[in-house]
Amino acid sequence: MEELTQLGLTVTELRFALDTFYFLISGALVMWMAAGFAMLEAGLVRSKNTTEILTKNVCLYSIACVMFLLVGYNIMYVDNVEGGFIPSFGSLIGSQADGADHALESDFFFQVVFVATAMSIVSGAVAERMKLWSFLAFSVVMTAVIYPIEGYWTWGGGFLSEAGFVDFAGSGIVHMAGAAAAISGVLLLGARKGKYGENGQVHPIPGSNLPMATLGMFILWMGWFGFNGGSQLLVSDAENASAVAKIFVNTNSAAAFGAISALIVCKVVWGKADLTMILNGALAGLVAITADPLSPSILMAGVIGLVAGAVVIFSVIAFDRIKIDDPVGAISVHGVAGFLGLMLVPLSNADASFGSQLYGAAVIFIWVFTTSLLVWFVLKMTMGIRVTEEEEYNGMDASDCGVDAYPEFVSVKTAG
Repeated sequence: MEELTQLGLTVTELRFALDTFYFLISGALVMWMAAGFAMLEAGLVRSKNTTEILTKNVCLYSIACVMFLLVGYNIMYVDNVEGGFIPSFGSLIGSQADGADHALESDFFFQVVFVATAMSIVSGAVAERMKLWSFLAFSVVMTAVIYPIEGYWTWGGGFLSEAGFVDFAGSGIVHMAGAAAAISGVLLLGARKGKYGENGQVHPIPGSNLPMATLGMFILWMGWFGFNGGSQLLVSDAENASAVAKIFVNTNSAAAFGAISALIVCKVVWGKADLTMILNGALAGLVAITADPLSPSILMAGVIGLVAGAVVIFSVIAFDRIKIDDPVGAISVHGVAGFLGLMLVPLSNADASFGSQLYGAAVIFIWVFTTSLLVWFVLKMTMGIRVTEEEEYNGMDASDCGVDAYPEFVSVKTAG
């Protein structure tokens, strides 16, 4: 204490600095997930659509940052009524009450990267056939209004938080919400040409770069430590520091068990180790544990990952059977595993009940799906949302970007 006094610091100031720094580092890790989504999606689409999918990921992140700064954060957090349904639409980030235990700007930064994550989920599901500008127009509405309103209902102190709904880091609020927006777009968009044949045939469309997809998965895995760990919000005392350590271990455990589960299921079902399914198994484990990475024991966290890694494979198969075309499996990974994670919370958290979890999940899904469907429909009637058959055949890189991701490959192919 004497040393602090000599330095002109108090314990409160030191804790303020430490918690602010932790917020910023956690936010930077979550921001790095934008690179993970970009690499994963670029690896799982065909080479002729690589530049376009990368462009979408750069632009959606930028749009999310701008719209959440101008509109979304104010809707989600500023001057809202506790337990309310309608946000106050307050203004100015700095208008929060004094006495915060970290810099308010660090809170904004941590929150804005979550918005971009939700929007990134949509990108992969509608890949290879959606118009770039229609997607970006939807991004504006999603990040400015749709996500912030349901975020207020939960993390902003709205009525879902009063109803006993538990979602620690966003299995429902972020991941299932992104999947709900994605599936509404996919339903209006339709499947890629050649994906489904007659008599229920499913024709796989392999991705172009599995090393890139694998790198993307590992980047996401790393970023998830900021996603879940940062959601503890504090690290400056023994109790919170211990909680963060447990969150890190549980998050890692769920992902590892999810990958192993997917590996085993693939071997049993197909006799092969399908890398794309293993990648999605790890991600499904991460999504499922996100609902509550603190309450479960380390072994229970592994069980959650184990279940999610298996369920996501059967979910991908099921969506293909009903002809819902999702090139990267985003709806299964983030939607199905997100819902699963929410429903498993009561097994280890006495503050949650299956009723409140189901209620919260239903509210979030219905709100995001309905509003997104309306926005997609308006875009379809005005700008159009699907590229022409010729543009789809030639690839989105040529029609939307004019730049090939692999120009040497294209030149050799053309010359041949």
